[in-house]
Amino acid sequence: LAAQVGGVRAVAPSQGAGATAVYGGRNWGTQVTGSTLDYFITNNRRVASGRVFTDTEERAGASVCLIGTTLQRELFGQQDPIGTQLRVRQLSCQVIGVLASKGQAAMGADQDDLIVMPLHTVQRRITGNQNVSTLLVSVRDEADPVLVTASIRQVLRERRKLSDGDEDNFSIIDTRQIAETMSGTT
Repeated sequence: LAAQVGGVRAVAPSQGAGATAVYGGRNWGTQVTGSTLDYFITNNRRVASGRVFTDTEERAGASVCLIGTTLQRELFGQQDPIGTQLRVRQLSCQVIGVLASKGQAAMGADQDDLIVMPLHTVQRRITGNQNVSTLLVSVRDEADPVLVTASIRQVLRERRKLSDGDEDNFSIIDTRQIAETMSGTT
């Protein structure tokens, strides 16, 4: 998509799963997200401390992770988690970063209750498959989002070999539309 659709800033494949994270004598149910470095662009995610995984760690499916501030509070309290080993299911990953807090989402979900790992790590060690459930796309500021969305739809239809009469077997969600709807509702 990034190569075929003009106006795209970044595209991040993503696969997630629920999991229990364990550190010391504490455990916490959370969401694990596997993605690429573009995840931090498409989700406007910043690192409060530590670092993001490298391109090499991403390609290799390294056992490294970044955690949200909720997970940091629940498992580590006041301790600095950078460099510690966190167990997620049967996988032990080194905490290399803490994400800056984003707070609650529009529907009340805690955006800081998560673990982010390289996509290949989640696919191989957490979900056990090579599925990608979501493609996160960031559009350049100067681009027309309506045209970009139409181009994405066209590319996805071609790749999925859909005929003109076939309905889309995928969904495209524009977060601007969700924000406008929520604002109008509120």
